[in-house]
Amino acid sequence: MPRLELDLNPVSHISADAIGAPGQRVFYIQGWQESDPQPVTIIIEKIQLQSLAVGVEQFLAEIARRNPNLPQASADYVEAQMHISPPVDPLFRVGEIGMGYDRDQDLVVLLVREAVLEGAVPEDAAVVRFWCTRSQVRAMARWSVEVASRGRPLCPQCGGPMESEGHFCPKKNGHKKQ
Repeated sequence: MPRLELDLNPVSHISADAIGAPGQRVFYIQGWQESDPQPVTIIIEKIQLQSLAVGVEQFLAEIARRNPNLPQASADYVEAQMHISPPVDPLFRVGEIGMGYDRDQDLVVLLVREAVLEGAVPEDAAVVRFWCTRSQVRAMARWSVEVASRGRPLCPQCGGPMESEGHFCPKKNGHKKQ
């Protein structure tokens, strides 16, 4: 049995954001319920957030394919409402992410499971389920792409992130081709 299991069913709002300077940012997902003014916040890695954004679009496309009569989910959001709110007191760091769809409620469930240390019992990991409308999860995914892109600039040669104090580029290692 998980040490913590929360169901936010349904969320009144869900978002993702980052706090900190580029290269040192911490990424979060945060969800709220009307009945509880305290947000539920978890830490997520940037690559997990980027993968989630892509996965949401693929998942929603599959839902639309299987349910052609459903109205299309909106990706519109208001930036001022998408920033996470204090207190930023994360419950855990995400290890696994999953999604599901409840056709009867027309809700997507975003399931996040706590990262566990090597040797720990995976079944003890905390779990949070964010039950979202298709538009809520699509807006969060679209906003996540924006948040992730605000980091360090990418090197045009190798595609790696460039630090403000300089960048060692493996493509420009000092050897000139003639």
